Amino acid sequence: MSYLIELSISGLAIGAIYGLIAMSFAVIFKATGIVNFAQGEISMIIAYVAWTISSYVDGNPFLVALGAVVFAIAFGLLIERLVIRPMIGEPLFATIMVTIGLAVILRSSVVFLWDAYPHALDIGLGRGIVEVAGARMRTGQIAVLVLLILTMIGFFAFFRYSRFGVAMRAVASDDRTALLMGVSAARVQSVAWAAAAVISGIAGVLFAIVYELSPSMFALGLKAFPATIVGGLDSVIGSAFGGLVIGGIENLTGGYISPAIKEVAGFVIIIVILMVRPFGLFGEKRIERV
Repeated sequence: MSYLIELSISGLAIGAIYGLIAMSFAVIFKATGIVNFAQGEISMIIAYVAWTISSYVDGNPFLVALGAVVFAIAFGLLIERLVIRPMIGEPLFATIMVTIGLAVILRSSVVFLWDAYPHALDIGLGRGIVEVAGARMRTGQIAVLVLLILTMIGFFAFFRYSRFGVAMRAVASDDRTALLMGVSAARVQSVAWAAAAVISGIAGVLFAIVYELSPSMFALGLKAFPATIVGGLDSVIGSAFGGLVIGGIENLTGGYISPAIKEVAGFVIIIVILMVRPFGLFGEKRIERV
């Protein structure tokens, strides 16, 4: 029983990281209709920048967090302005291929700018061990679970009550009508990319603190994408739940069946979910008349 509890709790912890990155997928898709396949690489780059900052500020967690967030906002805005905005009006497939190309460039740049070896991001926090329901967890794992819950609450309130959140929903629903109503689609998209970079960047930094920092971190995006599909590409909150589902099932599968099957468990779940609910567990069903 203790083994089951330990697998479940650690699965939820890694699932929370998947959930944060999945939310960043959904934020961009909700505002632009684009699936950004470079989200995992963006998360990895921000984690490496945080590691670099930590070496200059003696691991001060507040300065590292501030520097990482500021860089994430600037990085997200830069990508949107230089890479994505010129693709407005182009076929959706072409834009998605651009994000795939961006992913390859960012992945290669890590080895070029830093190195190919794993590192520990030590800022004096997140590595302590506590006992929860009989299972041992790092404080960083608890922190990422709490952060996921707070982020979900924040986005719920943002989309429900803020004017900009309503504007983002309007652009996602019908960008032409939103433009006629005075909503700046370009501004909405810029904010979406910046917000997505911050969310995925925080997930990457927490992963580096709890586990390790390495060029293989780009795979977090591949693991988080099934979570977005399970929750619903147009559902930010649903994507967070999807992350917890994928993380939990992956860990249980790896613990009780085989670590090899663990790597494909998320994609098996995608197939099953899409056969039953093609729009995801929490996604909106869209009816198109032809």
